[in-house]
Amino acid sequence: MDGHDSPQTPKGSLRKFLEQLSGAGKAIGVLTSGGDAQGMNAAVRAVVRMGIYVGAKVYFIYEGYQGMVDGGSNIVEADWESVSSILQVGGTIIGSARCQDFRSREGRLKAACNLVQLGITSLCVIGGDGSLTGAHIFQTEWSGLLGELARDGKISTEQVQKHGHLNVVGMVGSIDNDFCGTDMTIGTDSALHRIIEVVDAIMTTAQSHQRTFVLEVMGRHCGYLALVSALACGADWVFLPESPPEEGWQENMCIKLSENRARKKRLNIIIVAEGAIDTQNKPITSEQIKELVVTQLGYDTRVTILGHVQRGGTPSAFDRILASRMGVEAVVALLQATPETPACVVSLSGNQAVRLPLMECVQMTQEVQKAMDERRFKDAVRLRGRSFENNLNTYKRLAIKLPDSEIPKSNCNVGVVNVGAPAAGMNAAVRAAVRVGISEGHKMFAVYDGFEGFAKGQIKEIGWGDVGGWTGQGGSILGTKRTLPGKYLENIAAQMRTHAISALLIIGGFEAYLGLLELLAAREKHEEFCVPMVMVPATVSNNVPGSDFSIGADTALNTITDTCDRIKQSASGTKRRVFIIETMGGFCGYLANMGGLAAGADAAYIFEEPFDIRDLQSNVEHLTEKMKTSIQRGLVLRNESCSENYTTDFIYQLYSEEGKGVFDCRKNVLGHMQQGGAPSPFDRNFGTKISARAMQWISSKLRESAGKGKKFLSEDSVCVLGISKRTLLFQPVAELKEETDFEHRIPKEQWWLKLRPLMKILAKYKVSFEVSDASQLEPVQPRGPEEPAAI
Repeated sequence: MDGHDSPQTPKGSLRKFLEQLSGAGKAIGVLTSGGDAQGMNAAVRAVVRMGIYVGAKVYFIYEGYQGMVDGGSNIVEADWESVSSILQVGGTIIGSARCQDFRSREGRLKAACNLVQLGITSLCVIGGDGSLTGAHIFQTEWSGLLGELARDGKISTEQVQKHGHLNVVGMVGSIDNDFCGTDMTIGTDSALHRIIEVVDAIMTTAQSHQRTFVLEVMGRHCGYLALVSALACGADWVFLPESPPEEGWQENMCIKLSENRARKKRLNIIIVAEGAIDTQNKPITSEQIKELVVTQLGYDTRVTILGHVQRGGTPSAFDRILASRMGVEAVVALLQATPETPACVVSLSGNQAVRLPLMECVQMTQEVQKAMDERRFKDAVRLRGRSFENNLNTYKRLAIKLPDSEIPKSNCNVGVVNVGAPAAGMNAAVRAAVRVGISEGHKMFAVYDGFEGFAKGQIKEIGWGDVGGWTGQGGSILGTKRTLPGKYLENIAAQMRTHAISALLIIGGFEAYLGLLELLAAREKHEEFCVPMVMVPATVSNNVPGSDFSIGADTALNTITDTCDRIKQSASGTKRRVFIIETMGGFCGYLANMGGLAAGADAAYIFEEPFDIRDLQSNVEHLTEKMKTSIQRGLVLRNESCSENYTTDFIYQLYSEEGKGVFDCRKNVLGHMQQGGAPSPFDRNFGTKISARAMQWISSKLRESAGKGKKFLSEDSVCVLGISKRTLLFQPVAELKEETDFEHRIPKEQWWLKLRPLMKILAKYKVSFEVSDASQLEPVQPRGPEEPAAI
């Protein structure tokens, strides 16, 4: 909306803060360097717009460091419109190059001279660890370089005094996610999208012909893409540089492949990182693996090398939001920098933007390589961080079934049920729960069609092989209903008795949360409910109390973003057209707000931030102004329940009337396409990991009571598992009641509301923006005992 603050923005101190952070008289240079990555443009756009917003001059430095060395037309001032329509474009519009000249002092002298002539003393570098190291060296040499330039008479002594220090902020753009200190680098999520699209396509043809496919993905020194895509598609085997297979892997792999075939699985998928090695540091190639499978097993085997496809295509919603947040944070960091500030890198930890000392991150990243070269593979995995390690352990548990004789039986039966509306990723969660449960010695029971099916006794034991191939399936295979358990308590209790169910895992949205509360309340009457129960949040609306994210929201966000891209394209063809798009979410504005950020919308109307006719008026005026520029199209998102009276039709009619002669209007209701589709890589992994974690919790609860036959009466045996800030948390559902607005089915506090001003700034509205406290650099350390929430 316009400049007046939402009720949720704390006024006063923070507002003053951004106003103190004036960029007047500052010049910021932005460059992309090294290999390109999807989302770099979103970062460039955010840096340019935030820079202009605070009154600084922002310069494009074309072709990376090469452009900085060559100067001239390679360094050009950017304006607001020069970054229009680039949000949805992959790669980088300002070009990137690997640069030899900058490695020499000669080259850096030329670069310093070019920057000083334009008064650029703040640099924002988007690239991998090599590019960031270069920026650090440049910063440390800066005063020496200026001294030398002054002695040679290339610059004046006034210039030396005026531009005496350089500040550097880095953002990591790299599809490999190989940088220590950041949970996700810009481009990683999009690269996973490309890989998973290919794997899904290959699976259908492999199925037809009973083939084995060997897929080679990028990652010369880092196995992140290989590992996460293997986790997301349930691959049979994966080869990583950090964790080479044990001696004799050839035989083990062939046994595993033939066992899977014997279980009626018609295809095998093997994923190989391009840098895969064995324990002797000898490369393992995809051709080698193919030869092995063909000679040992005689399977029809094909190799597919994905190559540069992974770098291409449009950035995912996640990467656009990540890059936009990082870009704005980078400008704030440059404005807050003093001559003493060391080079820092802005990155993501959980869902918090943080700043880390650049060189410590680079050193840690190089440590991993060193560990691998010295064959200290355990250390390499540890140095990659907790999230990498968790991924690896989860993959091993879900991919390889121990023989029944080796699994100690727990004599516990665990039920899994889906509740509420379908959400992409639910099936991945069910698969993970079933397999982890079986590996912990439980019998797993699938409950079909929610609580209603539970009451009717639609309950079957479900085995390891029954959930094969589920990760990539959208919707809910078990079937799901919105019905609450309240009116079926007798019957559900009876079914729990009949099937001797000793724990429950509920996967669903707000109905699942309400259902959990009802089951907790029914404990007094029905002792069958005195068992551990845990809920894993799965809903496109992302409105479950106790978690910042829910399974399915990322897939819905990508659907919205893709649709908005197409609509924007059609609007820029017809010129002077404004689209009004209605999104789902109930009263929760998450999809509208984040969709607006990812699609570059001009406004997003949400229930959490009340608006009135004056706001609508100012939005119309804002769009009228915009039509006078070269950007002749508008995009407005509206959450389906943001206002009872300002309906989508009302807003459409208002805009049409007020915009007469200036722009015309179209409206579009996205509807149920937001619940469908194949789950995004994020939702597959999030579902897999959070659900596996929930099963481990159930097992530990059951072990505590094993043999004692005790009933679970305490409130901490009924929990919601969610991500909060940077950690995975089990929160008793009884405690979450306080944090819930039951009337509107949303949590009272929602983290993403603090990203509202971001969208408005990038759409050229004047707003107050909450700045991180005069940001302390955080130490780069392996995390403490709490569970990291990195996906």
